[in-house]
Amino acid sequence: MPAVPSLNLAIPGAPAAPAIAHARFSIGDVVRHRMLDFRGVVFDVDPVFANTEEWYQSIPEGVRPSKDQPFYHLLAENAESTYVAYVSQQNLVHDESDEPVDHPAISGLFTEFSDGRYRLRREHRH
Repeated sequence: MPAVPSLNLAIPGAPAAPAIAHARFSIGDVVRHRMLDFRGVVFDVDPVFANTEEWYQSIPEGVRPSKDQPFYHLLAENAESTYVAYVSQQNLVHDESDEPVDHPAISGLFTEFSDGRYRLRREHRH
């Protein structure tokens, strides 16, 4: 199949849109942090970094992720507590434990847990 020429629809003087990577994880997926000891369920996805610059700069420079990748909002848990986490795609892997996440906000967003993922409540679907 021949290549389709791309159209340059950029507005002169407007900032270029960032390159957007495809999200590897979906809402309801249970994931684990690649380096830190926590796991969680995805409840929202930003196609690129969408948090504050202060939050971004608080990450040590040597492990600071690129902004031009998906970032995930998680209902997270570790051995001590539950919380909301914001994590770059490069730092997440699928959780293979097939265990539910124990977070008090899950029942407000999701219904059942099966096959390693949660089903979003009907009222939260678009």
